[in-house]
Amino acid sequence: PQGAEEAKAFVNTFLKRSMPKKKDEAIQDLLTRKAVVLQHYSKNKTKQKRKKTKGFTAKQRREMRLFEIEPDQQRYTIFLPLHELWKQYIRDLCHGLKPDAQPHMIQGKLLKADLHGAIVTVTKSKCPSYVGITGIILQEFKHVFKIITKEDKLKVVPKLNNVFSLEIDGFISYIYGSKFQLRASERSAKKFKLKGTIDL
Repeated sequence: PQGAEEAKAFVNTFLKRSMPKKKDEAIQDLLTRKAVVLQHYSKNKTKQKRKKTKGFTAKQRREMRLFEIEPDQQRYTIFLPLHELWKQYIRDLCHGLKPDAQPHMIQGKLLKADLHGAIVTVTKSKCPSYVGITGIILQEFKHVFKIITKEDKLKVVPKLNNVFSLEIDGFISYIYGSKFQLRASERSAKKFKLKGTIDL
């Protein structure tokens, strides 16, 4: 056990290190009181600015062909597993697609869901050549769908002035492309009107 003198010396040394800006007289004055509030002096640290990682610009993405699908990969059978995953995703999203489910609730969830992997059909269009195109959605952009057909042809179908239908477990939903011109990531916060209109 330390003696009284050693304890006093320890306390003095400790206080001097803890309060380097105070003089000895001020420290001794503090020691006459029973409570001592230690002060903490933080060293001024220079904050290093974090460099923001910049992504690729739209021009760079086009030049690098990040969104292009290679011709040897443009086969319908390759993307059938993606469609099966999409169906399971929709079933989970709609809690099983039960027969007693309310159609407008399912419709609302489908409009906000990710459509990559869905099989869609163009049912109406101002351009007759688009009507009847059926395939799996491979890519969705703000204004177009990229669809792979059973004939292994990659079709770029605009959303504007087109009506698309998709079917899952007997439930058929219609998408009015003119009201659907959004990126996939923006649709989750969008409120859609369930009854769409289109001038065809």
